[in-house]
Amino acid sequence: MTPTPNAGSTTPDSFSATPSPTPPNPTSATRAFYDAIAEDYAERNRDELAAKPLERAVLGAYAELVGAGGRVADLGCGPGRVTGFLGARGLDVCGLDLSESMLAVARRENPAIRFERGSMLELDFADGSLAGAVSFYSSIHTPVENLPALFAEFHRVLAPGGHLLLAFQVGDEPRHFDRPWGHPVALDFERRRPERMAELLTAAGFAVLWHTVREPVLGESTPHAFLIARRPAAPDS
Repeated sequence: MTPTPNAGSTTPDSFSATPSPTPPNPTSATRAFYDAIAEDYAERNRDELAAKPLERAVLGAYAELVGAGGRVADLGCGPGRVTGFLGARGLDVCGLDLSESMLAVARRENPAIRFERGSMLELDFADGSLAGAVSFYSSIHTPVENLPALFAEFHRVLAPGGHLLLAFQVGDEPRHFDRPWGHPVALDFERRRPERMAELLTAAGFAVLWHTVREPVLGESTPHAFLIARRPAAPDS
């Protein structure tokens, strides 16, 4: 889904963290969490990309790799900030999210872009139909045992030569966030190791092109990683 708390792209460091676990059924928990906080999340993180030049640089480089007019899906788009940024750089972009409340914000703020509700694990795109897929902090609510299936789904929808962009917080243990901005919801935010994510992507058939890690900024509590991978082009027949 969205993800950060990305949904799209924000970090959840302003939330209250506790060690208690997220209840079963991650999909339902994720949807309920973001449905509850959508308006507060969007308002409080309205200028997030403007304050993060490295994120803008990564997204801009990704847009150049895909190429103008390339069809890209922002998976776990949240309020659509990343979606809008990529659209402004010439990509034919759409957004997907679990949360209808987040999608309402995204549609309101990006009326020219198509946004749909759906799950990243069951994408409604034909095989090989996308030039790019973006998961900007949205994989952080996917249990680790489901990451191979998630990356296989990303690989399925990308055309040969298509590019994937992942962003996620770095670490080994999840953080649990309870009652953000007073809303009666809670959710786990998984931290990942870039080396392990690269291994899983390689196992799913991707060629990892580049990754970088930046240190925490603006009150964040953990480093952040960015990784670009490519579905290899089909061999010449």
